[in-house]
Amino acid sequence: MFTAGFLASQNFFPAYFVPTVLLLFVGALVAAILGDNVGFLFGRKIGPAIFKKEDSLLFDKKYPVEAQKFYDRYGKKTIVFARFIPIVRTFAPIIAGVGAMNYRTFFSYNVFGALIWTAVTVFPGFFLGESIPNAEHYITPLILLIIVISFVPAVIHFIRERRSRKTIV
Repeated sequence: MFTAGFLASQNFFPAYFVPTVLLLFVGALVAAILGDNVGFLFGRKIGPAIFKKEDSLLFDKKYPVEAQKFYDRYGKKTIVFARFIPIVRTFAPIIAGVGAMNYRTFFSYNVFGALIWTAVTVFPGFFLGESIPNAEHYITPLILLIIVISFVPAVIHFIRERRSRKTIV
């Protein structure tokens, strides 16, 4: 989305009525909300059937119960922050559906998270492209930096979990 925001600043597409960056923002926002809703509904409808089968490495019958406990406690934060973590963003809404998170709660935090995520990913790329001469020369290192930064929250969480397990044992 950062790259799309950057490209919107380069005037590749004529903006007859609405600036390209606003069309991009609205389109990405709608897609983000709908995508997570599809994931949630998939988890809600298909998830229980998957977990009724014999226990296996990926589909243990206790997982939906654990997911429900997790989403009861951390679900709101998870829906918002998962958007910023690659791979996790794909599965968080599905697991919220499997964990039977309240749909209204999911939807409201989905919209809130989508607004923040879309703004934070589209507009910086746009403003960079608008303000820095020859910004196209810096786009690859910036994208790599964004990818690395997006994994920081997961790494911090992983380190904290390991430390807390060591203190418990």
